Amino acid sequence: MRRFVIPLVVLLAAGCGQLGSSPEDVAADAARKAAERAGDRIYDARVRPAQDMAHRAADLDGVEVMRVTGASTAGDGVRLVLRTSGTAPDGGWFPTSTVTVQRCFELRFSTTTEWQHYGTRDVACPANGPLTFKPWPKTPQIPSERLRKALPRVPEGGRADEAKVRAAVASLRLDPAVRREFRTEGDVVGVALVAKPYGSDLFDCVLARVAPGRNSVWTPPRMQRMAGEGGCGAGNAVHPMPPPH
Repeated sequence: MRRFVIPLVVLLAAGCGQLGSSPEDVAADAARKAAERAGDRIYDARVRPAQDMAHRAADLDGVEVMRVTGASTAGDGVRLVLRTSGTAPDGGWFPTSTVTVQRCFELRFSTTTEWQHYGTRDVACPANGPLTFKPWPKTPQIPSERLRKALPRVPEGGRADEAKVRAAVASLRLDPAVRREFRTEGDVVGVALVAKPYGSDLFDCVLARVAPGRNSVWTPPRMQRMAGEGGCGAGNAVHPMPPPH
């Protein structure tokens, strides 16, 4: 008889764990957690336009944006109504199916909001369908190999000519959104081609150093390409920074 005591206790404990919580309640709690995880994914302490916050939420799997209010995360901030779903076993000792529910939650994001503190509250789902958004603006490509081939070669003992370097870059017919920067020091010409992905603090950039006997084309390390680090300037092309430790 004794060998049956432990399984029975386990079964009773499992059954007690469901008391007061219907499958729908458990599924709704899972939907709330999904909305809060979405908030964690799109949270940003920077000032962001409301449409960008909504767009970022809509890009997440299993998240639908039903409403967006506010102008930006500055001041009163942005309020998003997100629709998520949750699933739970249908109850009983040996559940054979699941219950899935959809719920809507309002979350608030502002520059004063702390991570995981979005004031998440249940709201009635709006009658409209999920909002849709245009694709994010594309970041123009910087053709490093074509740049490498186009740059003029300077023989040993010679001097790089900035006019010729500018002409080589112009021959690439780059997207107007790519910023071009040139700098001449002594017999060396430095080039920086820079593009900024929409909404990012990380620049895309390619540097080139045209010098007697050798040309160099490279992309700086990620840390140097962050805003304020100065790694995407022509000065870094003339005098390359040491790699970060």
